[in-house]
Amino acid sequence: MVDQSVYSFGFSGYHEAMDTTSSTHVIVESLTRAIVDHRLLPGTKLAEQKLADHFGVSRTLVRQALFQLSQNRLIRMEPARGAFVASPSVEEAKQVFAVRRMLEAEMTRAFVCQVTPAKIKALKEHLAMERKAVASPNVSGRIELLGDFHVRMAELMGNQVLADILGDLISRCSLITLMYQSTLAAEHSTDEHVEIVNALAKRDEALAVRLMDEHLQHVEATLTFDRKIPSHDISHALS
Repeated sequence: MVDQSVYSFGFSGYHEAMDTTSSTHVIVESLTRAIVDHRLLPGTKLAEQKLADHFGVSRTLVRQALFQLSQNRLIRMEPARGAFVASPSVEEAKQVFAVRRMLEAEMTRAFVCQVTPAKIKALKEHLAMERKAVASPNVSGRIELLGDFHVRMAELMGNQVLADILGDLISRCSLITLMYQSTLAAEHSTDEHVEIVNALAKRDEALAVRLMDEHLQHVEATLTFDRKIPSHDISHALS
């Protein structure tokens, strides 16, 4: 005969564990989006109690979420001081773009080898969304779509590992862009994406790789490394 009390305890414990995981995920996703959308600026202190009150959870769950974010390098943990939104240095910014140029050059070569009309159609659909986003006042949506173009290429290749790596790099680029980018129309990036897709459609590997490299160099060239790093209060960012 099954001991119903043991079964009930196990079932309850399972759901409690699921709720904990779900709550941590919500916190991680909310903070990640706030950081990538530039609502939480570099250097912002992430007070555990304030976050716990905001999400209605324990500080233990907040601490777990902050640890996950630190693994993604979106925040930094400082002993005796707490957690802060990451503030990439000038050197780190340059290194991130150097890695992206190396990685995306090879991705572009691989994409040309397996390009199909369906994949080009999917990229053009993404470009159409970029155009709409650029024309709208939604800055965060525009930034997200411009970055997602590169991740979308990896996804269309069926390489989720590459997509995840690019997603991480582009998240870090969002912080770098916030800190250092000078004013330059987003239309330039979209126009360059169009040129890249056209080269991919023609299976012109050399041109596609060159255009991708130039595109990333152009983005990096818009960064002004002597800008003062801004700060922001977490209450406004998550309200």
